[in-house]
Order: sequence, then structure tokens, then C-alpha cells
Amino acid sequence: MGDRAKHPIIIGITGNIGSGKSTVAALLRSWGYPVLDLDELAARARENKKAELKRLFPEAFAGGELDRRALAQLVFSDPERLKALEDLLHPEVRRLLAEELARIKAPLIFLEIPLLFEKGWEALLDGTLLVAAPVEERVRRVVARSGLSPEEVLARERAQMPEEEKRKRATWVLENRGGLKELEEGLREILARIQERFGLS
Repeated sequence: MGDRAKHPIIIGITGNIGSGKSTVAALLRSWGYPVLDLDELAARARENKKAELKRLFPEAFAGGELDRRALAQLVFSDPERLKALEDLLHPEVRRLLAEELARIKAPLIFLEIPLLFEKGWEALLDGTLLVAAPVEERVRRVVARSGLSPEEVLARERAQMPEEEKRKRATWVLENRGGLKELEEGLREILARIQERFGLS
């Protein structure tokens, strides 16, 4: 991407529900790497576009506040309304992301993007890191932390691109089948490969 002082290496982190991508992002932050969370930017975008959201999806508001679960239910099975939501929010998310990237002065930046491949973000990145785990383990993790039923978790899983397809597309795959120590070791190995690939010290 040219002059690295002006154009940092940007790596996307993704993974299906319950894969451990947020744990990987937290590890990177603890090691001093800047990590931007696209979900946080999306929350800011929703707040910035609250008036427009209320006009488009009045039934998703209760007491003047947006009910994210109600909004998700509205668009989940309605492609037209989903497109209207994305057309409203995606440009704002990209604007906020550009602001954040301009603010950060670092040679290597990570973006945590849940729907990275589904939404075509890989075309804007220097590389992609998939955090992968068996579906049974991912369902168990999400049920334990969220209160969702296994059926609800599997419904969300089916709404995402299959992990097998993401494995084919990802630049690097980090297996998250064991404990935190194994995850850290695997992540450090991939970091070394990223640094070698892009000539980072």
C-alpha cells in the first residue's frame, strides 16, 4: 500500500459467532496493538443516525430508544428493509472508520469485523485473520455467556457464511480449540508471519 508511514498495514479479524474473535482482539490490545471494533463504530453510527432510523423503523423504538433486538427481528427476514438499514448505516460506519484510522499513528492496525467476508470488507484490507473453532464449542460458549438457546445461536450461525468458506478466503486461520495459552501461542505465531510478510519489526 505504498509509504507505510502514511498507509499502515490493516488486518481484519473475523470469525463466526462464538469463535473467540473478541478474545483475540483483547489480547492484541493488551500487547499494545491498536484494534478498532466495527460493532462499536456501528453503535456510534446508529446514534448519529437515530432520527433517520426512527423514521424508517418506528416499531423498533420504545420510549424514544432503539431496541436493537427488535430492529434485528425487523430486518432479519426482510431483504428490502435490511438494505435500507445498510444503506443508511454503512456510509456512516465507513466515515467513522476513516476518522479513527487517520487518528491512529501505528504501522499495524487491526479491525474486528464480525461480517468481514459477508460484507466484502476484505477488498479494503491488507490481510484477514479468521478465528476458527468447532461449531459445537462455539454454540456452547455463546449459550453460556448470552442466555440464548442453542437453537437461537444456530439460527445466527446459519445467517453467516459457513466457516469452511471463510477458511478458504482468510489470509491466516487461528485455531481456537484449546485454552487461552494455546490461543496466545497461535496468535503470536501469526503476528510473526504478519510482521515478516510486510517487513515490520
